[in-house]
Amino acid sequence: MSIENRSKALLLALGTDLLLGDPPNQWHPVVLLGNWMRLGERLAPQGIRARLGWGAIWVGVGASGMAALARQVPPHPLLQAGLASTLLAYRGLDRAVGAVQAALAAGDLVEARRLLSWHLVSRDTSNLTAEEVAGAAIESLAENLSDSLVAPALAYLAGGLGGLVAYRLSNTADAMWGYRNEQYEYLGKAAARLDDLFNVAPARLTALLIGLAAQVRHGRGRAAMQVAWRDHGCTASPNAGWPMAAMAGALNTTLTKRDVYVLGDGARVADAALIAEARWMARVAVGIFGLSVAVCGVSHAKTRRREG
Repeated sequence: MSIENRSKALLLALGTDLLLGDPPNQWHPVVLLGNWMRLGERLAPQGIRARLGWGAIWVGVGASGMAALARQVPPHPLLQAGLASTLLAYRGLDRAVGAVQAALAAGDLVEARRLLSWHLVSRDTSNLTAEEVAGAAIESLAENLSDSLVAPALAYLAGGLGGLVAYRLSNTADAMWGYRNEQYEYLGKAAARLDDLFNVAPARLTALLIGLAAQVRHGRGRAAMQVAWRDHGCTASPNAGWPMAAMAGALNTTLTKRDVYVLGDGARVADAALIAEARWMARVAVGIFGLSVAVCGVSHAKTRRREG
């Protein structure tokens, strides 16, 4: 498919995700990717070198094989869009963050902690304060705006459905195996490095989109980018800090993971109202991204007509 046709299909996919959200679990492609990773874990050998090599081979074979299968899908924009939409997850992300916001607004901290742990973060949430819960929800929204929308969308533009599936497998592998503990330290090392590589450009683009959204909202685009530039290295991930720090600057708040990092230095307290503002910011960022995709497709089409 040409870039303009991929742009059209991607815009349709974004619209489909916004309107319909994720398909049922039994039909969700990410569930199938997760099953592949669980099978690899069950078959994994023991020993540091063996697990390191096995993890790399399993992810590589899975990504290349599933990408090759995805490339067999006919290039009709509607069909491409329908399948691509199942590998985007912005509506699901927004609804999960919104559920935490609603629980906090109702004063139900226990439920807010449960929803945060169930949908958004892997850390223990049982002793988080209301401010920490709100902050973690905002951080997850910013980080996953890259992982669940911008990165897979760019993968589709660059490599079609094959590129999108390869990205999604890498991201799923990192989410399942990318932990520094005895079980996954070596098995998941290749998956973690591959995911880091795939997300270099998307994370920084997401930070820029958040900055642009902040400028539209209340003229804080420059502040958002200054905080992103200053604090992005505070996180263990080489990429996650970019959109999270940009969101902290955009909201004029401080986002903290206890004893791990501090992003931003704003005075506004993270609460349900600030989550609502972060969701608004993310929606504007998504709109700017969609507009950019449309402009890219139109510009490429005009260039081809002139050259033809």
